Amino acid sequence: MPLYEHVFLARQDVTAQQVEELTTRFKGVIEANGGSVGKTEYWGVKSLTYRMNKNRKAHFTLMNIDAPAAAVQELERQQRIDEDVLRVLTLRVEAHEEGPSAMLQKRDREDRGERGERGDRGFGGREDRPRRPRPTEETQAEAGEEN
Repeated sequence: MPLYEHVFLARQDVTAQQVEELTTRFKGVIEANGGSVGKTEYWGVKSLTYRMNKNRKAHFTLMNIDAPAAAVQELERQQRIDEDVLRVLTLRVEAHEEGPSAMLQKRDREDRGERGERGDRGFGGREDRPRRPRPTEETQAEAGEEN
């Protein structure tokens, strides 16, 4: 059977327990249609880049699915009907990732206080640029005499 990574966004005003219930219900849809869910990851509440249906934040959840295409279509149909689900993204993959996803690894790194790949290189800050002395009245007068 084909493998899928499926991410859905739930409204910000539902609780984490309600999101867990949604995930359980969606797992049931997949299993009823002859598929299986390998792992689920709750990524937490994250800010959205732009507003979706008047929401600025959403609960993010990842599901690794091993199911026929009809089961995934039924899952997406159920999610379009559900008022608590804002967006859905399903990707077909060759193989599921082992261990935690990149989003969970990022959160673990932030929890430990480690910096990101570029965070420790010092890109973009003013402190990286050499400081030029400010012009004084004397230097301005000298510049005026030369012209």
